[in-house]
Amino acid sequence: MAVKSSGRWLVLSVPYLWLLALFLVPFLIVFKISLSTDAIAQPPYEPIFDLSAGWDAFKEAFAQLSFENYSYVLSWDNEFIEAYGSSLWIAGVSTFLLLLVGYPIAYGMARAPKSIRPTLLMLVILPFWTSFLIRVYAWIGILSPEGLLNQLLMALGIISPDAPLQILATNTAVYIGIVYSYLPFMILPLYSALEKMDDTLLEAAADLGCPPFAAFWKITWPLSLPGVFAGCLLCFIPAVGEFVIPDLLGGSDTLMIGKVLWTEFSVNRSWTVSSAVAVLLLMVLVIPIVFYQNLQAREVEGR
Repeated sequence: MAVKSSGRWLVLSVPYLWLLALFLVPFLIVFKISLSTDAIAQPPYEPIFDLSAGWDAFKEAFAQLSFENYSYVLSWDNEFIEAYGSSLWIAGVSTFLLLLVGYPIAYGMARAPKSIRPTLLMLVILPFWTSFLIRVYAWIGILSPEGLLNQLLMALGIISPDAPLQILATNTAVYIGIVYSYLPFMILPLYSALEKMDDTLLEAAADLGCPPFAAFWKITWPLSLPGVFAGCLLCFIPAVGEFVIPDLLGGSDTLMIGKVLWTEFSVNRSWTVSSAVAVLLLMVLVIPIVFYQNLQAREVEGR
């Protein structure tokens, strides 16, 4: 009995140890750096906690920590607030577009014959077999002024060879890149929710004279909401902090917090300000997660 109990606690402790080692400890390190000040040294911040210097030196170093970097990031005199707002806007619009594109695909997969559903599922996850960076670079060749898209439209006579579409280095290219890259993350939870739906509910609605669109709106859509929320969170959260797509497909006017954070860290060599930006970004992203968890808790209580 004691062996079973200790084994159960060992299994339960694994995810907590994982979170402690790979989330909480790195977060505390970043948070400590965000409270430090820049210095011409290695590492480029101070103070450095050195327990070998004694308890008094540790207290003196602790007293030097301050929230000045947060005041600087949250002030209206720089681009950080604008970058946060722009990132939330681009991520929100991209998530909405992902839902518009992903829902019909997931619905079609859930209504397809069971024999071909594994094949359709494999086609959805097939892009993951290629490097994310290569897939984003491929869009440069498609969206550039001399790219495949403009050549196709010129061949069809839709646009003039003298006036190619300027999509690359705009926010439109960023939306296209995000929708393409994160589409499987929207489709998979939607498909999981729609596949579990009881088809007899739709048959009963049809027998009672309910039109197909009304049946979809009153039965299918409410039952698929857990998949909708899960898909939106899986796409929205990484899209807010996206760096590669806006850096490669966006232009100089594309302002996202991931690019700003990278610039502060690698170009300006300000680890303290970039750490403060990262901590505030995490706090912004925690809000929708808490909202989703509360929603799930209410659903469980409702059952």
